Amino acid sequence: MSTQPPPASQPQSQPQIQAPPTPAAPASLAVSSKARPGELRARVAKILADHAGSMFSVTELAKTLGHSGGAVGNACDTLVCRGEAARVGEKPRMYRATPQTAAAAQATPTNPPSPTPAVPAPRPTAQPPKVAPPPGGKPQPITRPNGQQYHPRALAQLPDVEALRKLREAGVAVLLYGPPGTGKTSLIEAAFPDLITVAGDGDTTVGDLVGEYTQDSSGGYEFIYGPLVTAMQEGRPLLLDDATLISPKVLAALYPAMDGRRQIQVKAHKGETISAADGFYVIAGHNPGVHGAMLTEALASRFSVQIQVGSDYDLAASLKINRTAVRIARHLATGQQAGEVGWAPQLRELIAFQKIADVLGTEAAFANLVGIAPLEDRDVVAEIVTKALGRPVTALALGRQL
Repeated sequence: MSTQPPPASQPQSQPQIQAPPTPAAPASLAVSSKARPGELRARVAKILADHAGSMFSVTELAKTLGHSGGAVGNACDTLVCRGEAARVGEKPRMYRATPQTAAAAQATPTNPPSPTPAVPAPRPTAQPPKVAPPPGGKPQPITRPNGQQYHPRALAQLPDVEALRKLREAGVAVLLYGPPGTGKTSLIEAAFPDLITVAGDGDTTVGDLVGEYTQDSSGGYEFIYGPLVTAMQEGRPLLLDDATLISPKVLAALYPAMDGRRQIQVKAHKGETISAADGFYVIAGHNPGVHGAMLTEALASRFSVQIQVGSDYDLAASLKINRTAVRIARHLATGQQAGEVGWAPQLRELIAFQKIADVLGTEAAFANLVGIAPLEDRDVVAEIVTKALGRPVTALALGRQL
C-alpha cells in the first residue's frame, strides 16, 4: 500500500510546507492503534493556523501530515462543523483558518493511546432541532456547515430534513439521485450536523473508507482509521457523495455495516472487528447519466428509500435570481424531460448566474450560461436564450485586444 499521496498542484502564492521524508518501503509495519481522539484534527488546525490567510487542499494537507486523504478530509470537515476552519472550495476542497483555529491547534491530547483500542459503548444519537413549520408558515432556513442556508422542501408531507432524520432514527438507508447541482448534498448537510462525508470517485480505495497504515513523525507506521470506522464508532451519519463513481469492489467493504450485522472486519489491522454505535447511518448521493456512474443491484438493494431530487426553480425565483434566466432554465428542464435536450441549468448554475451578473453584468452571465452547456446541447441552449432575450447570444469569449 502506498503511503505517499500524489503531489498536488499548488499556486505560487501558497506557502510551502515540508513533508517528512518517506522511505521507499517500510522494513516492517508496527501494529499501532488509531490516532488519539482529536490528534489529527489538531495537527491539521496547526497547519491552517500557522498559515492563516492561505488555503490548503486535502491532498496538500495529507501529503504534509503523512496521513490518508480520507482521514485528513474527515478531520477538515469536523473542524468546519465546529467553526474551527472554513471550507472555501469544492473541486478541490480547500480549507483555511478561522479565528477559532489557533485554539483547536492547541487541543492535542497528551494521554498515550491504548495498544488494543476497544470499541466504544453506544451513545445516544445527537438530536438536531425539529423543523416543524411555524403556525401558518413554512419551515425556516437551516444553516449548513459552510454558512449557506438551506431552504427545506416537501417530502412525504414533511419538511425534507425532518423526513431524513426520521429515516435515520428508523435505520432506513436513503439514496438521493438527480442531476449535479440540484441540492442533494445541501439537503444532507442540513439534515445531519454531525455528518461525515466521503467524496467518491474512481480512485477511492478500501483504505480511504476503512483506514490504512501511514507514516508518523518518528518514521514508524501506524494504522489510521478511515471515515467509515470513525462514523461507526462515534455513531454518526456517513455520506457517500457520488457513490456510484466508487468501484463496487470498494463499496462491498461497507455492506456488512449496513445490514443486520452492523459490523465490519478491518483485515489490514489484525482482522479487527468494528461494531456500529447507535446513530451510525449511511446515506448516498447518485448522479444518473454522469460518465462512469454505475448503480449496481447490490448497492441499490442497500438503500430502501430512493428519492429523486430536482432543482427548485421556485426557490431560485424567491432568491431574486434573474427571472429570464429562471424561465430559460424551466424551459430547458421541460425539454430535458421530453428528451428534446440533454441539459438544463440547475439551482447551482442559476446561483452562479446571479453572482456573475452582479460582477460582470447580465449580458456576460447569459453568454456564460450558453458556454457552460455541454457541447452537444450548446446550439439548442443558445437558440433558446436568443429567443428569450430577442438578440443573438453566444458563449462567453475573449474579444480583441484593448
